[in-house]
Amino acid sequence: MVLNVIFIAFQAVMAIIAVYQFGLSIFGLFKNKSRKRHAPQKTFAVLVAAHNEEQVVGALIENLKKMDYPEELFDIFVICDNCTDKTADISRSLGVQACERTNLLLRGKGYAIEWMLKELWSMPRQYDAIVMFDADNLVNPDFLQLMNDDLCEGHQVIQGYLDTKNPADSWVTAAYGITYWYCNRLWQLSRTNLKMSNFLGGTGMCFDSALLKEMGWGATSLVEDLEFSMRCVQRGIYPILNYDAKVYDEKPVSFKASARQRLRWMQGHFNVARNYFIPLLWASIKERNFVKFDSAIYTISVYNTLLGFLLTLFMWIDIAVPSPNVLNSLYSYMPWWILVIAASATILQFPVAMRLEGVKSWKMYAQLLTLPIFLISWWPITFYAFFTQNNKTWSHTQHTRVVRIEEVQGK
Repeated sequence: MVLNVIFIAFQAVMAIIAVYQFGLSIFGLFKNKSRKRHAPQKTFAVLVAAHNEEQVVGALIENLKKMDYPEELFDIFVICDNCTDKTADISRSLGVQACERTNLLLRGKGYAIEWMLKELWSMPRQYDAIVMFDADNLVNPDFLQLMNDDLCEGHQVIQGYLDTKNPADSWVTAAYGITYWYCNRLWQLSRTNLKMSNFLGGTGMCFDSALLKEMGWGATSLVEDLEFSMRCVQRGIYPILNYDAKVYDEKPVSFKASARQRLRWMQGHFNVARNYFIPLLWASIKERNFVKFDSAIYTISVYNTLLGFLLTLFMWIDIAVPSPNVLNSLYSYMPWWILVIAASATILQFPVAMRLEGVKSWKMYAQLLTLPIFLISWWPITFYAFFTQNNKTWSHTQHTRVVRIEEVQGK
């Protein structure tokens, strides 16, 4: 009896969170196209985080140098973090500054950014804002102009639209592409429309320099983007999404490489949840601040995934054992029509997001058939991450080919 109560209580918590997120996602169905434009005036230090990226860094530098923004208003710096290849040589040959860092103890993107910012603050030229990319990215030419517009409007932390550079390379990259289209539209845009905080995505980020100097970077976990997002929300600074500023990120082609990347994300997410959930939840109650409450709930989404895996596993075991079932499901007490609505909403949210995002390729829609495999694989990855969450080792994603912006835009 007690076991059933606990089991159903956990299911109820998961159901409430699912309904909450679905309610928010409805506000992402519509997009406000109005945007106030400003003449180019902000100066940018464009940072490219790189670790042994000789295969792809050249394509990004060529892309960045062609941005539709006055060239005297931005400089490009490649952070060559513990590189043992030709990343620095290629960067210099293309006319940008290669900043080489060697520190085998403090490894990872967060530490590299923290080091680079200290280097920037000591340089003769100071910049209004800092933009950060990964070396395997590509960006639309108007990216800096759109960041300029938001900075002129008083925003201090801005996230660009994260798209996938290579969604057609394999069923794994297609799954990344579909989930990113879904998250951009029904997670990020919905929060934009509700005037809530968006969440940083690790690349395509823009920061007001004065804010970074005041706060310091201080985000050195495996998910430095999420960590800095929570630090901002704690201070009452809410990152915004610029839906038109497109950034194309390369995704792992193989399932093995994808699992390794997502394991790192989940390990870091557990760390952020442990450090920020209680402070944000308490602040939301004390200040009656719904934005902080939403951010607190977002930090524990990793526990929601873990709990979903464990409850499903226990239920399957209970059904498989040849004896009367011990566990009762919350859903056995619900009317059939509620279950039909819930199942339909779950199934349709991805193709709806793709349609809203203008995806026209039938091959991408066909990949919806393999998407459940990708989504279910989050369960064992998260389970393993829970027991290895103290790991601080940064895993590098290997690149398989070079993609240039003309190819992405042509598709």
